[in-house]
Parts: sequence; structure tokens; C-alpha cells
Amino acid sequence: MSKKFIELELGSHIIVHGFDAQNKEISERVEAEGFTKKIVAMSRIKSISENYILTDYTAGRIVYWEYKADYESIKKELIK
Repeated sequence: MSKKFIELELGSHIIVHGFDAQNKEISERVEAEGFTKKIVAMSRIKSISENYILTDYTAGRIVYWEYKADYESIKKELIK
């Protein structure tokens, strides 16, 4: 049985609201004072890099989250 959720410590993030007429992202940077534990549905995670976890958000938006764990730890959790 595969996991449906993962616990992550997420902080500052960039919300992508869509694209303008020149196909540039319309984004909003949200600064957090630290990291907060969140339970995230695995189905919402689109990709992971050494700096961000990209997830689906509400109303068709996406979010680039900064995370506290190291890349290898998150990678192991996602590919179990």
C-alpha cells in the first residue's frame, strides 16, 4: 500500500497565480518566519529540487515551497 500523505516542514513560498499575455508567471512571494510542519497529500507534489517542492494549490495555482529537510531524505520518502 503506498503512502497518501507526507509530513514536511515548509517555510517561505512562491504562489504562481497564472501567466500574463507574454506567458510570464504571475507570482507572489510569501515570507515565513520559520518552518511549519504540514501534512501534504502525495498526489499534490509535482516535483522536488534541492531548493523547492512544487505542489498543486487551490484554483489551478501552483506553489514552490522552501523546505527544511535535505533533498535526499525527502527523495527517499517520496519513492518508497
